[in-house]
Amino acid sequence: MDPCPFVRVTVGNLALKIPVASKPARSVVHPSSSPCFCKIKLNILNLPPQNAVVPCLPPDTQTLDNPATAATFHLSKSDLDRLASKSIFASRLCLKISIYTGRRGTTCGVNSGRLLGRVSVPLDLAGTESKPSVFHNGWVSVGKGPNKGGSAAQTQFHLNVKAEPDPRFVFQFDGEPECSPQVFQIRGNIRQPVFTCKFSFRTSADRTQRSRSLQSEQGSSRSWLSSFGSERERPGKERKGWSITVHDLSGSPVAAASMVTPFVASPGSDRVSRSNPGSWLILRPGDNTWKPWGRLEAWRERGGADGLGYRFELIPDTSGAGIVLAESTISLNKGGKFVLDLGSGSSNRLGPISPGCSPRGSGDFGYGLWPYCMYRGFVMSAKVEGEGRCSKPAVEVSVQHVNCTEDAAAFVALAAAVDLSMDACRLFSQRLRKELCQQSDLVG
Repeated sequence: MDPCPFVRVTVGNLALKIPVASKPARSVVHPSSSPCFCKIKLNILNLPPQNAVVPCLPPDTQTLDNPATAATFHLSKSDLDRLASKSIFASRLCLKISIYTGRRGTTCGVNSGRLLGRVSVPLDLAGTESKPSVFHNGWVSVGKGPNKGGSAAQTQFHLNVKAEPDPRFVFQFDGEPECSPQVFQIRGNIRQPVFTCKFSFRTSADRTQRSRSLQSEQGSSRSWLSSFGSERERPGKERKGWSITVHDLSGSPVAAASMVTPFVASPGSDRVSRSNPGSWLILRPGDNTWKPWGRLEAWRERGGADGLGYRFELIPDTSGAGIVLAESTISLNKGGKFVLDLGSGSSNRLGPISPGCSPRGSGDFGYGLWPYCMYRGFVMSAKVEGEGRCSKPAVEVSVQHVNCTEDAAAFVALAAAVDLSMDACRLFSQRLRKELCQQSDLVG
């Protein structure tokens, strides 16, 4: 499999040094009491801006020890080609950062932060598909001259801006997961089939038959259903038993996603709540049996705009607790991206996997983390459509996280589970398409 070229632009090592005014003034920023943040965007690419907190340092600070990444922008080959095809755009591409004091948020549509200044860093991405490039690393003055409080010094802003290659495998479902589609690998204009998917139902009546079928495929006497998940039989509204198996082109099963906790409407409501989510196990073959690799929980968030809430965790081979890699929300109306990115300024609330895997901090979180140190930086993303729309998930997987066919297939199965969760979390007053309904549901 040949990967597609991607470039990752990262912004990090953020800090502010704000001079202390010689005269008290209400308009002067006091670092000890005023939180600061910034908005970061690329000026001519249609990528959403990102926000980041900016720590304030004492004015006499000489060294900086804040290596954290504040924002990450991922550029595909089409983005790079679009920039390169128009020299006027290529010369004008830059990173724009607006720095504010005050808390993030808006009041009556007006930003609540006070602008301290702006920073612009020109970017030339030519050649960054194959080698990294640093565009800025150090301090820069912001604001308009001396502060009103009487200090002649200017506010100083520290940042590091760099671009580096981030090749990825790109996969595209040829249909909706419940329609048992093929999955193609995409590279430029080339589409090559690599997997097939088989959607099915697992019910109490055929549980034994399903288990034996998987055992026969893998040559094992163990059943993963007997050890993981919950076949809760509940009266009332529920969606359960969905399963999708990913096969390679020879027909061998290489990954699976199985709904092990039904999606059940909360009492007195028509929705799956956060307090009682449905869940999937993502399974991989190993030692002649299916082994659980990850667990995806999903629910329907309340609010002005309904969203699919999700939480994904890796399942250790030992009996230790799962390791949370992502917890966020996807718009149920517009759709969006499920992202595993360990080290960016994304909206995912990540667990301790990133610091826990560093050589210095590996002991802080227990030895159970060591098998997952391979998961660093961007891992994968899956783009899905909103409710009622035809969704053919597009999956991107970092090359560094794919060593064999089963690795790629596990991420494809996870993407299918995310897409199917959009349907599983639909209001129970809404009817699902026939492929997602068992015969008893259709008759009833």
